[in-house]
Amino acid sequence: MIQTKLTKLLGIEHPVVQGGMQWVGRAKLVSAVANAGALGFITALTQPTPEDLENEIKICRELTDRPFGVNLTILPTLTPPPYAEYRQAITGSGIKIVETAGNNPGEHIGEFKKHGITIIHKCTTVRHALKAESMGVDVISIDGFECAGHPGEDDIPGLILIPAAADRLRIPLIASGGFADARGLVAALALGADGISMGTRFMCTVESPVHQKVKEQIVANDERSTELILRTLRNTSRVAKNAISREVVAIESAGDAKIENVAHLVSGKRGKVVFETGDVDHGVWSAGMSQGLIRDIPTCKELVTRIISEAEAIIRRRLDGMLCEATVDAAE
Repeated sequence: MIQTKLTKLLGIEHPVVQGGMQWVGRAKLVSAVANAGALGFITALTQPTPEDLENEIKICRELTDRPFGVNLTILPTLTPPPYAEYRQAITGSGIKIVETAGNNPGEHIGEFKKHGITIIHKCTTVRHALKAESMGVDVISIDGFECAGHPGEDDIPGLILIPAAADRLRIPLIASGGFADARGLVAALALGADGISMGTRFMCTVESPVHQKVKEQIVANDERSTELILRTLRNTSRVAKNAISREVVAIESAGDAKIENVAHLVSGKRGKVVFETGDVDHGVWSAGMSQGLIRDIPTCKELVTRIISEAEAIIRRRLDGMLCEATVDAAE
């Protein structure tokens, strides 16, 4: 068993997290992750209303008696969702772990703290991580350039971003972006993180609510099978490479980078249809570079068990085996 500050703080068995994913973070997947000893997050805004979120939490509780949380992503939009009502659904349902992401979570921190909730904030830069720490969040999830969704605009990969954050933070750190197997977990721990968060890898599991054809496409894809869109609008998003993503990139390359020229292509509703129907070219859908490490569609239990057992083997056999007697003697 691998124990870290994260597992002790959250009361979970393994230092593995399934982060919030739009249209994907539902009760069936989250409960399966929890039952595997990891931490799953229901994605609040996947649910059409706060009442629907309360019901999804209730369903998840019927499927697991282990810890799970809710992701609340604060979107930069002209028509924001009723965040206060979603927050009330979270606190009123007795949730004790929340993952915030997107914009500054400041307006929500006080209310969550009042209800004894542990707050994980996901960000893409060290400066934002330090700001969130100063505001009172309990854990930082630092998202490297390899990640699905929004990697920020600084383009710092995990190999640099994780230790840079670990050097300056005092609170536990989760490494996000590009993780899919035991090697990634061991590497993240070596870089100073206390656990890993996986999105694309959990999306490609038996319990994931996305269409089987999407899962098969992830397995068929490699590490080059993503596209960065909306770069010219300073709202970069990493998505699976397909006909629609190529069209968006072409529009941007032609200098027509206005939101009204691409809005019909990047609509979240089109991405939802992809996950529901398996038509992988219907719209853009988030997927990370970790696709290049995904070669099967296991259950969540099989995946988490494999990652932990293989990580333990790497630490005990491979890494310990690299320490020669002379090195050990010198250290003593």
